[in-house]
Amino acid sequence: MTDVLGVLVIARNGDRTEYYQDPKTYESSYTESTALGAAESHQLGTFLRSTYMSPASPSYIANLKTDLVDTHEVHVHVKAGGEGTVIFDSAIALLQGLFPPNPANKIVLANGTTVIAPLGGYQYVPIETVEPFNDRTLEPWTNCPAFEQHISNVYSSPEFKATARAAGPFFGAVRDYVFGRSTTLENAWNIYDYVSTELSHNKTYAHRLPPTLVEQARGLADYHENAIFSDKDVGGIGNLAGRTVLHTVLESLQRIAFNGDPLQFLLVETSYQPFISLFHMLEMTNENPELAAIPNYASALAFELRRGPPPEDRDFVRIKFKNGTNGDFETYHAFSHKADISATEFIYKIRNYAITSQKQWAAACTSGLQDDLFHIGSQNATSSTVFAILAAVFLLGMFILSKFVKNARAKAQSTRIRLADDEVSHSHLPQSQHPNYGTVFNVGPGIAPF
Repeated sequence: MTDVLGVLVIARNGDRTEYYQDPKTYESSYTESTALGAAESHQLGTFLRSTYMSPASPSYIANLKTDLVDTHEVHVHVKAGGEGTVIFDSAIALLQGLFPPNPANKIVLANGTTVIAPLGGYQYVPIETVEPFNDRTLEPWTNCPAFEQHISNVYSSPEFKATARAAGPFFGAVRDYVFGRSTTLENAWNIYDYVSTELSHNKTYAHRLPPTLVEQARGLADYHENAIFSDKDVGGIGNLAGRTVLHTVLESLQRIAFNGDPLQFLLVETSYQPFISLFHMLEMTNENPELAAIPNYASALAFELRRGPPPEDRDFVRIKFKNGTNGDFETYHAFSHKADISATEFIYKIRNYAITSQKQWAAACTSGLQDDLFHIGSQNATSSTVFAILAAVFLLGMFILSKFVKNARAKAQSTRIRLADDEVSHSHLPQSQHPNYGTVFNVGPGIAPF
């Protein structure tokens, strides 16, 4: 039997309202949490508590404080991009299940008064939000030209086109149930999301929807998202969602292994995309093809760091996945192993594919786009030609402007009326004879009047 030293859990958000994603760019629309989604995430939190914080569990983390949260031992990262409010709400609900209210969460004031936190000792666990504009760890696929090109390549591939033709009867049948939404394979995610959302929350719609349509929609959405968020090359742009979060996975395992670091439990609350990429990158889909799909709401992927049984002194990584609110964790093996993989081997095999900084993300998002004029450091002939043309146009414009000014001055000189005697300077005129040029705006530095 092995002892669990700590764990990283990647959790998907719970149920929400309809969520549209642009099929070409994956820019997203607004969505809201539902009571069902909160209940799903809370249930997941309760499950994680029973798994890692109960002495009766084989995965019990012995040194983790379980009654009152120790914020040095427990960290929480939450995606704040697309679906951001929903994901944040899901994290809050999960943490309510993970660290429920405890009357011991109290303080004694100087006057001897004891004050218990609201709601019977509610525990406020700090959350670190991850915003895409300054950290691409949890949403690297938006505003990424190379990823948009990858999407376009998927759509133009022979396999995708063949699948679209084969799905023609379904798209014809579902047209009357999506109310003007595009019925193409490119839009498969949005079709499924609308149908499944209405099926859950609209009683009239649920009664009218023909049997098997939602299952067919789910199958095509699984195919679509798996094609977009995976890649034949482990370090390919299709695996971008996994490559950015992988840095967090590896760093947390190393921190847990280090005796001087108190971290023992890291929760990453995010959307579904990193699950798909990681399953492919770790080669888990080779023997478990069912993982090449969208994980259900409130799914959890756990990376446990375990100490090997005596006399083994190495640490091992065990990967577990729970697909939605039903069932228990199931153990999966990375890189075709038949058992837990040593932590050193796990890190060695995958670390070179991790994206660890904004600079690396930017490089990945411009890689292969040789005609991108905004590609930093590009020395290709196209960019040089463009800059040469711009310089020539600028010089030509300056030449024409100088000619125009010179001609205008010459014309003014020839038409000026001179007096018989010496010219009279305006400074010698009476004040009333100064010409009136109107009002001059008092404009500050760098600001022009409109």
